[in-house]
Amino acid sequence: MVYPLQFEPILMERVWGGDRLARFGKPVSPGQHIGESWEISDRDKEQSVVRYGPLKGKTLRQLIEAHGEALLGSRAAHRGERFPLLIKLLDARERLSLQVHPPSNKASQLGGEPKTEMWYVLEADPRAHLIAGLKRGFTRDAIVQALDQHKDRLADSIPVFDACAHRFPVSAGDAFFVPSGRLHAIDAGLVLIEVQQNSDTTYRVYDWGRVGLDGKPRELHVRQSLESIDFQDVAPAKQRPLMDYSGVNGLARLVECDEFCVHKLILRNVWNDRCDGGSFHILAGAEGESGVVTPDGQQSILKPGEFVLLPAALGYYSVAPVTENAAVLKVFLPS
Repeated sequence: MVYPLQFEPILMERVWGGDRLARFGKPVSPGQHIGESWEISDRDKEQSVVRYGPLKGKTLRQLIEAHGEALLGSRAAHRGERFPLLIKLLDARERLSLQVHPPSNKASQLGGEPKTEMWYVLEADPRAHLIAGLKRGFTRDAIVQALDQHKDRLADSIPVFDACAHRFPVSAGDAFFVPSGRLHAIDAGLVLIEVQQNSDTTYRVYDWGRVGLDGKPRELHVRQSLESIDFQDVAPAKQRPLMDYSGVNGLARLVECDEFCVHKLILRNVWNDRCDGGSFHILAGAEGESGVVTPDGQQSILKPGEFVLLPAALGYYSVAPVTENAAVLKVFLPS
């Protein structure tokens, strides 16, 4: 059974979340604090379930066990038994914690999993920002000293962390790369697509003095964070993609790293592509509406915040704009 797969969203309540994902077709009620919609997930407790077609009701784990390389592709063979990526849609009504994900050379020592990710901005409030890396002049010793000085009154350390973390404005259409080891936070007023390694390890450096949904301060992971942060990572910038053109269509190479590649297809006409057996393709609606058509004539319509998984053995397919100014993200494993 090889056809484009769409999954039921897995909604995650977060203290910093809101209800804006309802605008992207997710079953969110007004006033809910839904921060994340896990769109393609192969975690033990969070399994994506097929929404349509002959495989409806099957989990992603069941599909991998049944179809293996036909689904994942040959490039996934050395990446473990699980689906190698985790795809999310995020609603940051409030600022997320200041955090870091462990690099591969530290993760196992700390009891976690390495995690590299990227963000694509779907919506941004007029004054929205991202936080990533350190400002110049701040060191590991400076952060340790700040933590020691304010460990009894963490709310007092907000100016210290605002001063040391690099902060920059963003708008819809921006992309940003977050390698493991990069200090970061998503600021308030953003809806993002997040593409990441299949990991759920996050170490909080600081949580801005707030409490969780249970009314208690959320756990901080100071020791693990200090072991994981790349203190040479100073003032990183937004992605400046390399552009390729095919007729009137454009291809923006947003991120190309060892863990995944993310390209943006800017559609003015039909885009012909192929899953050649090396890797699955994930298509994510980024702008406008697009139609995905397979050789047997099946069509899936993608709006912003909607996703489809194309098995590695699918073969040729096409993506065409349904509305003007349509664009999709294409995610796949590097060769």
